[in-house]
Amino acid sequence: MDVPSIDQNTFDLSVKNPSKGGEVALRETKEISKSMKKLDAESKKILEEISHSL
Repeated sequence: MDVPSIDQNTFDLSVKNPSKGGEVALRETKEISKSMKKLDAESKKILEEISHSL
């Protein structure tokens, strides 16, 4: 595509995946917080295991 042929008023450089259909449902804040706490606990356990093996 030639740059001069691009309509400067309507071009769109936003990130979009044309293969992905529809909108993604957003999770509730409480659900995200719960997931983060679970992942933090798992990370802490792994780090403790690594620390003990050193």
